[in-house]
Amino acid sequence: MDPPRPKSITLSELTDRRKQLQSQQSTVQSRRRQAVCVRRACKKYGGKNSVNVVLDGLNMTVPKGCIYGLLGASGCGKTTLLSCIVGRRRLNSGEIWVLGGKPGSKGSGVPGPRIGYMPQEIALYGEFTIRETMVYFGWINGLTTKQVNEKVDFLVNLLQLPSADREVKNLSGGQQRRVSFAAALLHEPELLILDEPTVGVDPILRQGIWDHLVHITKDQNTTVIITTHYIDETRQAHMIGLMRGGKFLAEESPTSLLQKHNCESLEDVFLKLSVIQNRGKRRRSSILHEITEAMTAQIPPAELGAENPAIDNNSEISGEFGEPLPVPLAKRNSSLADNKELPLDLPPEEQVRTRFTDHFKFIQSNHMKALVWKNFLWMWRNVGVMCFIIGLPVAQIILFCLSIGHDPVGLHLAVVNYESNINDCAIYEKETKCELAFLSCKYLKYVKAKNQKIDYYDTESTAFAAVRRGKAWGTLVFSANYTDALRQRIEMGKDAEPEVFDLSDVLINLDESNQQISLLLRRDLVYAFQNFATNLATVCNYSTKVVTPPIRFNQPVYGPIVPNFTDFAAPGVILTIIFFLAVALTSGAMLIERNEGILERGLVSGVTGIEILLAHVICQFLIMVFQSVMVIVMALLVFHITNHGDVLLVILLTCLTGLCGMCFGFVVSCVTDSERNATYLAMGSFLPIVMLCGIIWPVQGMHYLVRAVSFVLPLTLSTESLRCILAKGWDMNEPSVYVGFIATLLWITVFLSSSVLLIKFKKG
Repeated sequence: MDPPRPKSITLSELTDRRKQLQSQQSTVQSRRRQAVCVRRACKKYGGKNSVNVVLDGLNMTVPKGCIYGLLGASGCGKTTLLSCIVGRRRLNSGEIWVLGGKPGSKGSGVPGPRIGYMPQEIALYGEFTIRETMVYFGWINGLTTKQVNEKVDFLVNLLQLPSADREVKNLSGGQQRRVSFAAALLHEPELLILDEPTVGVDPILRQGIWDHLVHITKDQNTTVIITTHYIDETRQAHMIGLMRGGKFLAEESPTSLLQKHNCESLEDVFLKLSVIQNRGKRRRSSILHEITEAMTAQIPPAELGAENPAIDNNSEISGEFGEPLPVPLAKRNSSLADNKELPLDLPPEEQVRTRFTDHFKFIQSNHMKALVWKNFLWMWRNVGVMCFIIGLPVAQIILFCLSIGHDPVGLHLAVVNYESNINDCAIYEKETKCELAFLSCKYLKYVKAKNQKIDYYDTESTAFAAVRRGKAWGTLVFSANYTDALRQRIEMGKDAEPEVFDLSDVLINLDESNQQISLLLRRDLVYAFQNFATNLATVCNYSTKVVTPPIRFNQPVYGPIVPNFTDFAAPGVILTIIFFLAVALTSGAMLIERNEGILERGLVSGVTGIEILLAHVICQFLIMVFQSVMVIVMALLVFHITNHGDVLLVILLTCLTGLCGMCFGFVVSCVTDSERNATYLAMGSFLPIVMLCGIIWPVQGMHYLVRAVSFVLPLTLSTESLRCILAKGWDMNEPSVYVGFIATLLWITVFLSSSVLLIKFKKG
């Protein structure tokens, strides 16, 4: 079967199509001439380019020692492009070359002091003065304090800032941006990247800033990349790139653009190029589509040429420009990527000689000095917050010791005593001689000694009603012949009648809805009867062994004879308080730095994730040690929590647990983007840890599957270790003790390594 013949077209339609192709070829030639001009400019301004960017639809070259204006509307990708240049975003495709190599490589000055970066955000600490801000950024970039002070006065005069001793938070928005601009200029970098530095600046000062930029490019051979909304202010730039929708519309000098497009202002040039770009995106009519298909069959692909790379026919458009467009014909046959002459080849990376020891040098002294000083200064400027942070764990351990683990007292018991009324009991409770009469009253005296309250009722029905209404926790019923029956039970033993056993029993019905109170009442009623029987036997010259059960509990191996829940829960509560307060402190500090842009700015300046984390660990570890000591002093010395072990081991394990919490806080701040999400994550981890780590209930009482999970949580083994130190007095020779230390150190390593990796690779 013969292939279908192409549709015939008229001569005029063919002529129009050829004119269109010639126009496209003219655009390609213009792009080639532009590339040649860029190469010549590179040679003129120093022989090497400061920045080369080759991306899909974007070819950007910034010669050394010139001002490059990156212009475009909000959302067109300017800030994203700058983030890629400074190495804070990863590329899906394409290449970027900065100051001798790819960002992050040994030959590149990015990140590092060779670059000065002013982000869109203010990225400053509001509690610091202007001078302190300059000192911080100066130290990071290798300047001495004397050098910083010399430059501060010049920058204050240049940018018309108030006194250098004014705090940043007390400045206006425009003044804060000027301080941020000054921090980027401070160390005189080779490459200066400014993201909208003149926003909120009056025209006179804006002109002064531009004059200074022209001066440093001319005299210091500094390269400047600047983005701005004020398009016409970039007339003083050596070259500008007009950007729209992630693509470059043009990249030439301002004078060339004005002459080429016959416009009076750069805004008119941008508007004209935008209209041309939009025309290229409009949907073809069905007739034109047929003509194109016909010409495809008649014209060889080699004659079709290439499209204007500034016109992105493959991108989606919306609103007034219609629906997403298909890939046009010319792009299917010949693309910019296929033309080997258009993209500029990136220069080879500079070879930097490094010593073997440089591979093991993870921190720099000037970075650590600046970071630690900054953290301590922030703490000093927020004294109220720090006092609250230090005092909070002390307040929590006080509340725990006052409210948890003590025996409930003042519990009401409904008593029905058919043997005696309340007045007779009041008399016989005071007797201490051997008189076997009204023994029920004497027993109730020992019940009252347990700090419980006795309420007398006439009938069992009224006593039960009191329990049902919640006015009492149980009922005690004594028979009318209780004393006689109890005496016969003691004297006759196995020969007593069954009725005697029934009448000598105290009938007890408890409210079992609260396990702790129910167990306590059972214990108190049994202990009260044992004390009553023992005292009665002693007074009446009976052997006490006759009235005691045939089970004898000797002195406990560990712990008191009557254990209390406070001693059991205290180790877990102490570690939980220190752990989660450290989580809140570190995650909050890191999130504040990241959300305000301070972390990003520091990373661009060459500070590493290890240095940032180590500086926070140094500062906050000192606070956490003080918190731990205060908590242990309150628990052991003030509230007398049982301790038979070495206090130094207790402090060491508590501090390691706090360090573990700090590292977990770093992970939280790296994973989440807001304080709210960090709070949710911390709260979500708090409940499982408290429930599964043996803090409020023994691990041995859990389901076997849950028990297996609990042993891999951060606080399980450390809680058991601290419990063994306090209650049993064990030292590091016991496996139950040193396993807790080892597990804590492993968790610190896991959390800290995860934080470093997240800071390093989470770039957007």
